[in-house]
Amino acid sequence: MSGTSSDNSGTGSPSDILARLKAVLPANWYADTTPILDGLLAGLAAGWSGLYGLLQTVRLQTRIATATGGFLDMIAQDFFGGRLVRRIGQSDDALRGRITLELLRERGTRGSIAAVLTELTGHAPQIFEPARATDTGGYGVAGAMGYGVAGKWGSLMLPFQAFVTAYRPSSSGIAAVAGYGSTAGGSGAGGWGIGTIEYADLAMVQGQVTDADIYQAVADVLPVATIAWTAITG
Repeated sequence: MSGTSSDNSGTGSPSDILARLKAVLPANWYADTTPILDGLLAGLAAGWSGLYGLLQTVRLQTRIATATGGFLDMIAQDFFGGRLVRRIGQSDDALRGRITLELLRERGTRGSIAAVLTELTGHAPQIFEPARATDTGGYGVAGAMGYGVAGKWGSLMLPFQAFVTAYRPSSSGIAAVAGYGSTAGGSGAGGWGIGTIEYADLAMVQGQVTDADIYQAVADVLPVATIAWTAITG
């Protein structure tokens, strides 16, 4: 790790520290031009400027919002072990966003499973809980179910369990963002300030999502003592 001053004349720069040193020397001890003294003090100033820059760098690494490079990877390791690592080519800002999102993520709910899979793959999953009447429907409820049409067989023999169907990312593109000229979002998929287009960079690419990532994402937000039977398709 190394540190440098922000510029050649700002606070902490060699010239700034040199001026500070000379400012505290007795005014009448030296002539107006002091090349030998300046050379001596410049050596000290260069070393102290390096220390000042190092201190500024260390200060940045103490907060997620300002940490960079390997220090940001260390923060991810401290909080999440090997579960959250930098993807190939991922920028500091993109990794920082993932760390912050995971720290504040909702967990332990059906909604948290849907949210994490949607963020990861760009597709909302299907979640079916056999013991949840809202998922199964019921006889005598208008429009609630019909054989082969709507509703699924429920069972109270499967408490605290759910069947999750997750979908792999459609391509190596960016989830929920249409390509240039695409009509994936309907006729005229996007325009200035509207639709499913946006400025993007390589850090947003979803192509590195693996099946293992999907399984792990579900496990990370699953409530304790519950089972999510997860199938991956697409």
